[in-house]
Amino acid sequence: MPHAMGLKEPKLPLAVRALNVAGAAATRLGLRVADLGMDTLLQTASRESGLTDFGDPFFRRPLATLLESLESEASLTTLGRMAVREEFVRCLENRLYMTDVRKQHAEIGAAAIEKPIFILGLPRTGTSILHELLAQDPANRVPMTWEVHNVWPPPERASYSSDPRIAQSETHLDRIDKIIPGFKTMHAMGATLPQECVAIMSHDFASLQFHTTYRIPTYQRWLESVDLGPVYASHRRQLQYFQWKCRSEQWVLKSPGHLWSLDALLDEYPDALLIQTHRDPLKVVASLVSLIGTLRGLGSNRVDPLEIAEDWTKRLSRGLDAATRVREERRLPPSRVFDMHFHELLRDEIAMVRRIYAHFDRELTADAESRMRAFLEANSREERGRHSYKFTDSGLDAQEERHRFARYQQSFDVPSERLS
Repeated sequence: MPHAMGLKEPKLPLAVRALNVAGAAATRLGLRVADLGMDTLLQTASRESGLTDFGDPFFRRPLATLLESLESEASLTTLGRMAVREEFVRCLENRLYMTDVRKQHAEIGAAAIEKPIFILGLPRTGTSILHELLAQDPANRVPMTWEVHNVWPPPERASYSSDPRIAQSETHLDRIDKIIPGFKTMHAMGATLPQECVAIMSHDFASLQFHTTYRIPTYQRWLESVDLGPVYASHRRQLQYFQWKCRSEQWVLKSPGHLWSLDALLDEYPDALLIQTHRDPLKVVASLVSLIGTLRGLGSNRVDPLEIAEDWTKRLSRGLDAATRVREERRLPPSRVFDMHFHELLRDEIAMVRRIYAHFDRELTADAESRMRAFLEANSREERGRHSYKFTDSGLDAQEERHRFARYQQSFDVPSERLS
């Protein structure tokens, strides 16, 4: 098989490289850099928040599995260990705060979540831009990046656009941008952009997000083998928390990760409406290899594009097969599922939104459409920059991959795109 030659690890700033060298030297001397022991993380979160009740204990098993995999497989640098520690303590503190508020206000858990719309599909298939567009409709409620990143206090409608956490979240994202400045061309980041369900599910440490960011195959295999029912129950509790003082008519949610766990999603949300996005899987793999390689290069000194490609092409195929099986077995009526093709979205985004609203018997108001058009004008692909990638960089054999995804492409009439 050809070697993936075109992809390079991101060039980290000099200060970061110096930090990693110093941390490696300290480790060789027996000093513990950024302790990732489970007890240490739990104690730190409790000390910082002043709280001790983490809620449903299910999260402890995925957290323990995740930490073990990170230590043994991820080849974390000093920066990587520091980033993991900061992220995990934040997630644990968020759990503590949400659990505490819900205990004090039982009415939060009694609130209904009716017919939520879930956008799911392979990564890099237009899920993000569609989510961003639907977020412009005031009738829709999406989880914003800033409120998922720092959940306490519960967001309120009156201060939703001026909450000080927006600036805090932007500062955090600016730090990432300074370390890997090209990342925004691959995936838009912003405090007031909608956040994916993978971030919500990170509070249970059971999320596709982790193997995307770090090389942890043992954890990911475990994640795909367990019933995620408790995680989706937690997902609902978190939505109830976010909407407590800041409701809208319709939740709109998004994550490629739902492909692998659609059964659990529908068990928790039996009236859910689904939008599944479709694109040539070979273009998806090429783009995803570039994205994951960049992400992992931020916190690891081991980034192998060929390994990423071989791992993820099989994983994506399994996710598509799983979602297709669930759709067939559940016999979901056409009125509850909309299949969106990426090339049709790019041809006319607003026309696609109109089709989606008509399919789900919803009104697209003139105000909502005007807001969507303004968003597109302010966030054009030219403004964001273009993500450059080539299929040949993946090191995969195109003919072999066409065979792997043939059933999917035939079932959903997904055209093959020109590869480079």
